[in-house]
Amino acid sequence: MDINSWDAKGQKVRGNSAIAREINLYLDEVKSEIVQCYRDLKMEKRILTAELIKSRYLGEDKIHYSLKDIFEYHNETMAYKLKVNTIGHYRTTQKHVFVYLKRKYKTLDIHLQNLDYQFIIGFESFLRGYQSRPSQGKISNNVAMKHIQRLRKIITLAFNMEWIDRDPFVKFKPKLEKKEREFLTEMELQRIERLSCSIDRLMTVKDLFVFGCYTGMSYVDIMKLKRDNIISGIDGNNWIMTQRLKTKTPVKIPLLPVVESLIEKYEDHPRTMLSGGLMPYLSNQKLNSYLKEIADMCDINKNLTFHMARHTFATTVTLSNGVPIETVSKLLGHTKIVTTQIYARVIERKISEDMQRLKDRFSVQKTS
Repeated sequence: MDINSWDAKGQKVRGNSAIAREINLYLDEVKSEIVQCYRDLKMEKRILTAELIKSRYLGEDKIHYSLKDIFEYHNETMAYKLKVNTIGHYRTTQKHVFVYLKRKYKTLDIHLQNLDYQFIIGFESFLRGYQSRPSQGKISNNVAMKHIQRLRKIITLAFNMEWIDRDPFVKFKPKLEKKEREFLTEMELQRIERLSCSIDRLMTVKDLFVFGCYTGMSYVDIMKLKRDNIISGIDGNNWIMTQRLKTKTPVKIPLLPVVESLIEKYEDHPRTMLSGGLMPYLSNQKLNSYLKEIADMCDINKNLTFHMARHTFATTVTLSNGVPIETVSKLLGHTKIVTTQIYARVIERKISEDMQRLKDRFSVQKTS
């Protein structure tokens, strides 16, 4: 184009040639886009400058963050707020997300702005068929939903920080399956308590499990107990007074005779002397492994895990023996009583007893 064809006053190319029309049409589109940038910035209540309008038009005022960016930001900023195990769960979810990206999209990362509903349901489908190792089974529905919930929290963080303009999870609804908490019956608990064998490690595991069944404490909370946690309570008897590691909720548990005898048994035990703990230390992995042997020896056809001791305390030891649910909630360190009510729903024996009392009451009314 000849420079003399430029109309400085009209800010366009003179003439009606095809080239002149094409250039002028392009200039009109640019002007329209710049005006729109001005209006958008004004709506955002930004301090308007020519440089800012130029940056918006060129797309330089917004950083296009990626999925990797938000995961790294979350893991760094939450490192001191979340428990080590919780951060570990987020890292596992992160690993699954990037395996999915590599397999489905043939890429190692993706811009947040490119995430959509299709990405979410695709990730759900991927999780349901995924095996991280051949020796492991497929991920269950609820575990898959936990991974998606963590991803959702990550994306919500990005949305709240304005790293992404829309939330791809808006239409997604998690499908959690309700499962009853497994626990030991009174007879099964008695079988474990009466177990006697010559293998020291199994007897130690049995004692730790029984300790959990009569205190309702989780593995991590039992392992961090010290002699200082045994304090004289309001009734003058010994209580365990501590704080739940998971929720920081204070927990006060009066000691039942079986618990006191176990504490006395291990007071001078080499394992407790070495660790300085109240009870012998064993890793959770080893505990759960050895509990499988104990289940076989006691003829218990359940997937015996250490956490089942907490469920057994809530159901068989307390609620089934008439301890009010409000008291059980306090003993377990629950922050909401609705959490404790999960246990109350699974006690068939208590339901039977309650219904029998109701039947007896009706019988009395009819005969009177």
